[in-house]
Amino acid sequence: MVHTVAHEARTSGQGDMHDVTGMVAAAVADSGLSAGIVTVAVVGSTAGITTIEFEPGAVSDLDAMFERLAPRSGAYRHHERWGDDNGSSHVRAALLGPSLTLPFTDGRVCLGTWQQIVLAELDTRPRNRRVVVQILGE
Repeated sequence: MVHTVAHEARTSGQGDMHDVTGMVAAAVADSGLSAGIVTVAVVGSTAGITTIEFEPGAVSDLDAMFERLAPRSGAYRHHERWGDDNGSSHVRAALLGPSLTLPFTDGRVCLGTWQQIVLAELDTRPRNRRVVVQILGE
């Protein structure tokens, strides 16, 4: 059986991260399924989904890593083509990826004690993000 839900999240721009673990856990519990996989995906090309220990130090470290790999002030051909400033956003999103798939058993997502599911805003401006949770199981 497949069960799909979607949620909206308002972000404040590049570097903003949201812990969506509770929302995903509730979707799995509400599905009535006991075991399977859950995929969490953000719609759009300038955001991503990952797991991290959602605490200020680790969040800051992840943001700093993105700044080193794809600096916001860097030169991007995307800027030249579209006249905008979010070339770094697209590169960062491609590195992170738009989705994550995790197993669940006994109606609970299999996560470590310090592991949370995170929506990472990578665009240079605030956005309304749609997060889709699709559950496949029995």
